[in-house]
Amino acid sequence: MAASLGLHCHHFHVAAAAANPLRKAAKQLLSSLILKSSKPNHHHYNNIHCCCYDSVGAKEIRSPDLVALEYADLNLSDKISGEWGHVRIRQHVNPLSSSFTVPAQVPDWKEVFRDPTLPLMVDIGSGSGRFLIWLAKRNPDSGNYLGLEIRQKLVKRAEFWVKELALTNIHFLFANAAISFRQLVLTYPGPLMLVSILCPDPHFKKRHHKRRVVQKTLVDNIIGHLVPGGKVFFQSDVLDVAQHMRNQFDAESDALQHIDELDPSVPCDNDGWLLDNPIGIRTEREIHAEFEGAKIYRRLYQKRT
Repeated sequence: MAASLGLHCHHFHVAAAAANPLRKAAKQLLSSLILKSSKPNHHHYNNIHCCCYDSVGAKEIRSPDLVALEYADLNLSDKISGEWGHVRIRQHVNPLSSSFTVPAQVPDWKEVFRDPTLPLMVDIGSGSGRFLIWLAKRNPDSGNYLGLEIRQKLVKRAEFWVKELALTNIHFLFANAAISFRQLVLTYPGPLMLVSILCPDPHFKKRHHKRRVVQKTLVDNIIGHLVPGGKVFFQSDVLDVAQHMRNQFDAESDALQHIDELDPSVPCDNDGWLLDNPIGIRTEREIHAEFEGAKIYRRLYQKRT
């Protein structure tokens, strides 16, 4: 069932339409224009407007251009910016602030999803929402998608896009996952099949590590509510953050198995990080990070049956 939500890894197949040939050609053309410096740039987590030039220095290519190209098929409107102002992505939000400790109101699932009994994917830290919208649009009848995001403007814009696309299998909530995840999935009528945590806020300083989203309580709640065979997928372009998440989930080996234990043919590097993205679409942060030359560290777990 996780495959029906858009997850594939070797024999897990993504339920997506064939890539548009024009989009493919455009990507190849754009890629051919990008010249990477032999000296890697210092990796700034907040700097998403990295750029480079084509071979004659005439065309500036920015990572947001690559994001727009990746999600061009969605044809999302920008007119919402005039209603709520410029939607600036703030990477660093303190989830321990008192303003984020109020639990999100549990929605009437029959109102937000056409069929609330379908398998559910929860994306913790859904950002702009493009990633989840892409999946929902390609899997309209096989699963529901719930995005939890702590930045309210991003939630409002994502919900605007959902209505604009008339999607009935996706919903975004302004919520602190550490506070609200358990109650939300506990009340959902269908099975929880997949939880993703993709490039979460790194909170680099050691004294701020307690702000990181993956903590023991959340891990316990995810495992406790996943159905047998359900999956957890996380990734980060920051090794320390990825290792922090890995330590939390690896510690639950009685309940979880990494995917290469189930299928040794799944390609991983020597340290056990997945070599390929099993979803079929890159997140915006993933695109920006790879554009800067960063490695993406990924792990995919399955709950024991």
